[in-house]
Amino acid sequence: MSKKDYNIVEYIVCCISEFASRFKLTHNQAYDYLCRFKGLDFLHQEYDIEHTYSIDDAVDDLALVCSHNGGYLK
Repeated sequence: MSKKDYNIVEYIVCCISEFASRFKLTHNQAYDYLCRFKGLDFLHQEYDIEHTYSIDDAVDDLALVCSHNGGYLK
């Protein structure tokens, strides 16, 4: 695994954890939700830009992307 691939994996794991915390989900629930509503695809495709923002901004972006793809969380 390349260094960049490792960094992407680490970043996505961190984002899943923070997303779970914000929305009071388990890590498995957060992962399933982000898969279903294209949040993980977004993080992977936009990693080069997204990782330069704060994790809070990334979670905001994930919530927005997922809501545009049919997701809904309070």
